[in-house]
Amino acid sequence: MKASTVTVKGQVTIPREIRQRLGVRPGDRVRFRDAGAEVVVEKQDGGIEAAFGLLKARKSVTLRQIAAQKRKGWARRARS
Repeated sequence: MKASTVTVKGQVTIPREIRQRLGVRPGDRVRFRDAGAEVVVEKQDGGIEAAFGLLKARKSVTLRQIAAQKRKGWARRARS
C-alpha cells in the first residue's frame, strides 16, 4: 500500500507506480469515488473538452471570415 501526505491546501501526490498503472499524465483529470470505507481514484475519460487546445491552427481566422464561410455554406444549400 502506498501512502502520501496531505498538504495544507488538501493536495496529495499520486505515487508514480499508481500514475503509471492508471496512465495518468500531467494535465489529466482524476475523479474520486466514495466506496464506503474507501475512496477510489480513477482516471477520468476525456470528453470533447479534453481535446480543446490540442490542435493548433496554422493561421488565425477572424469572426468576419467565419461568418462569410457560413453564408457561403448557406447559399450552397439554398441552391441544392
